[in-house]
Amino acid sequence: MTEIVVAGAGIGGLAAALGLAAAGHRVVVCERNADFTELGAGIQLAPNGLHALAALGLSDEVRRIAVPVGELRFMDGVSGAHVVSMPLDERYRARFGNPYVVVHRGELYRLLLDACRGERRIVLRPASPVHGYAPEGDRVRVRLGTGRELVADALIGADGLHSTVRAQLVGDGEPRTAGITVYRSIVPVERVPGELRSRSVTWWAGPGRHFVHYPIAGGRYLNLAPSAENRPTGTFSGRPVAASEVQEEFAALCPGARRLLRLGTEWRAWVLVDREPVAVWTDGRVALLGDAAHPMLHYAAQGACLALEDAVVLAGLLRCAPERIGARLLRYNAVRRGRTARVHRLARASIGLWHARDEAARARNAVLGAMSAGDLHAYVAWLHGERDFGDGQGGEPGQGGAARPAVAAADAE
Repeated sequence: MTEIVVAGAGIGGLAAALGLAAAGHRVVVCERNADFTELGAGIQLAPNGLHALAALGLSDEVRRIAVPVGELRFMDGVSGAHVVSMPLDERYRARFGNPYVVVHRGELYRLLLDACRGERRIVLRPASPVHGYAPEGDRVRVRLGTGRELVADALIGADGLHSTVRAQLVGDGEPRTAGITVYRSIVPVERVPGELRSRSVTWWAGPGRHFVHYPIAGGRYLNLAPSAENRPTGTFSGRPVAASEVQEEFAALCPGARRLLRLGTEWRAWVLVDREPVAVWTDGRVALLGDAAHPMLHYAAQGACLALEDAVVLAGLLRCAPERIGARLLRYNAVRRGRTARVHRLARASIGLWHARDEAARARNAVLGAMSAGDLHAYVAWLHGERDFGDGQGGEPGQGGAARPAVAAADAE
């Protein structure tokens, strides 16, 4: 039985472990922290993310914790006017094969963790950070921060934005700071006035800032996530901030948006960072996955979905003899880099869409307001409708993507 080490026990790392175990490998997951936990609040899962979870055998489980979304609603955050909504109705579900849902990040993480703990081929090692690697013939030697070493048939770096595996493989330094702070709080739904409750993901777009909210945890909480281009000094993650700071930062938004923001307590803040896309994620029997491979701003709401897609493609490709692992990792890199880079560009471009000012904001509202439900569904078809998780190099948004089934492509080696 081949053995594969996965660096990082986040959503992508655990998903990769599940997929690789199902492919017949023994998997050792090395997590830097002493506990297996996931920070954050809400995650949006478009149909492509649910397709990936189904491929990992978790379709029924995730549907039990997910909140189906009725629409994606775009509001002018200054005037309070409704601009446009994308209905996530029967037409949407029929076209893309799944609903659009939101989940609590912690609940999704626990689902994956429990599945890994129930799989005899997976070994979970806390307090075992991966510090480096070295090729060793047809295997790879993995160096841990504990001083121990593991020898495996492959190493998958799923150790996130500050990946040590990426640092050795790519060597591109520190992440790029976007100059944006995102604030997060969750509110028990019983504290939300009835007229402000909905099953939608709602954006309030304002000058240099926007505010997103949606229900999570089976509808028991409302997730609040406003963002502002406030050029923070340095970087921080999960820093506690006063409610007054949040209210002052978003004072330019309309009364309806501010009314919801006032419900937030125990606010925390993150500085948004990403990296430039790279063409090469592999080094022999080592490959990157998820944020370690393609860290991006969360504005496309696809970070978790793309990590899950990576895991499914990787597992499908590594259903192979040990001597073919290196070639299959090259194929994984080739299959995934185009689609992930395209989503990366979309995430960055979304800043201009949501943070427009004055005439640019009015022009945006006019264009979006003229779009029909069919137009909107066509626009996201390449993103939400992907089921093979291929390179997605098939034209501009709305024209679909030229995806290749990963396993079929590998069989054509």
